[in-house]
Amino acid sequence: RIGLASGDTLPRSAAPRTTVAHHDAGPDWPAIDREVKALGPDLLVVGAPYNDDGSPGSLAASADAFARALAQRYGLTVDRIDERYSSTAAASLLREQRASGQRKRQVGKGDIDSAAAAVMLASWLEQHS
Repeated sequence: RIGLASGDTLPRSAAPRTTVAHHDAGPDWPAIDREVKALGPDLLVVGAPYNDDGSPGSLAASADAFARALAQRYGLTVDRIDERYSSTAAASLLREQRASGQRKRQVGKGDIDSAAAAVMLASWLEQHS
């Protein structure tokens, strides 16, 4: 799965969008095409998977290839952001929302993926304000 989020540089806010499938043959490009067309972004941000010690994670090469494919496909700048702990932060946030009643339905893996994308994008926005 690939979690997607959108953000705005003025209020420096990010929000989860959706999750798209990633198959053996690659990402669900038609779903990504629809999101890019709907949002009209100025640039894209892709997580860089690192291990706790800072070394590249097992998905680093795949994430690098995905970032290059996005840049080529959409002609946009693709920035990278360290994605360590983004899923943990997203899961914690979603659990808090559920416990407070702010979120009514159960939290699924896709919810965590798109929330993690929002966590990463919010971090990128903070770093590039």
